[in-house]
Amino acid sequence: MAVKSAQVAAKSREALGTRANRRLREAGLLPGVIYGHKEAVVPVTLPRKEVVEHLRHGAHLFDLSLDGKSEKVLVKEVQFDHLGMEVIHVDFARVSLDEKVKVTIPVELKGTPKGEAEGGVLQQIINELEIECLVTEIPDAIRHNVSEMALDDALHIKDLKLPSGVKALQDEDLIVATVKEIKEEVATAATEEGAAEPELIGRKPAEGDAAAEGDAAAPPAEKK
Repeated sequence: MAVKSAQVAAKSREALGTRANRRLREAGLLPGVIYGHKEAVVPVTLPRKEVVEHLRHGAHLFDLSLDGKSEKVLVKEVQFDHLGMEVIHVDFARVSLDEKVKVTIPVELKGTPKGEAEGGVLQQIINELEIECLVTEIPDAIRHNVSEMALDDALHIKDLKLPSGVKALQDEDLIVATVKEIKEEVATAATEEGAAEPELIGRKPAEGDAAAEGDAAAPPAEKK
């Protein structure tokens, strides 16, 4: 089932920066920006409670009413406070109805695996799936019934039933979930007389970590 656009009224904003954004949030508003399609970056304010509610229900696509016209936009980044609790800023990218986009959506497993009757436990390894599809066909979630999974069965990305026109971008052989018996590990004592104490080996820090590649289409940075 494709997600419908969330209808929200936005207003242009002139005051930028940390202090201005803090005042907006204290007034129940949420700062954001709209960019893309080689048009100007537009700072906006939105009704915070309304937008957060849409985001909590998995909304990706928004119809923003701005200055007398409607902008079809896709959520590109949601920024949270230092505790990771409160939404403090949202970036939107302009999209066309015939445009394909890449988004991340939740994977929901339904049912009780028959392998649980044999002592197995369902363990979900992948909770979100990266997909590509038309902007109008973004599903709210990928759901899969696991009731037929037996003990020691594994569910792979290739086993998920995706809606027509939706393509998974991750390796199809990646494991989404397993049904396995959880066995308690029992430590065995050394039997050899005079065995040396085990050596503590620490992990060396990685060298030459590559810097994350920036998004060429991202808007100019703004202090939140």
